[in-house]
Amino acid sequence: MTTEAAPPPGSAGTPPATPAAEEFVRVQQSAEFAELRSAQRNFAFPLTVAFIAWYLLYVLLSSYAGGFMGTKLFGNINVALVLGLAQFATTFLIAWLYSRHAAAKLDPKASAIKARMEAGA
Repeated sequence: MTTEAAPPPGSAGTPPATPAAEEFVRVQQSAEFAELRSAQRNFAFPLTVAFIAWYLLYVLLSSYAGGFMGTKLFGNINVALVLGLAQFATTFLIAWLYSRHAAAKLDPKASAIKARMEAGA
């Protein structure tokens, strides 16, 4: 598929220069990149461990605490259903929190690194 659209202003139809492999290695070894990785890991790892523990608790309760999980809370709603739905709520909560964290902490740092690489600095 081709397009008749003109290239973006300032691009003159040429693709931007691709940094050399050495440039990627240099950036990867920089303190700024280490800070970016640390900010991502400090957020993602604890939440991942917490969610896996929460999920395994649910599985273990379902397997070994049938009486507790079958306890009716109201109507036909029991503990197992509430905890199962809470798994979905937790998943969406973590995704929302990560989106906010990435926008506030990770994206600005990554954009700065990218801009420097594209500028050749």
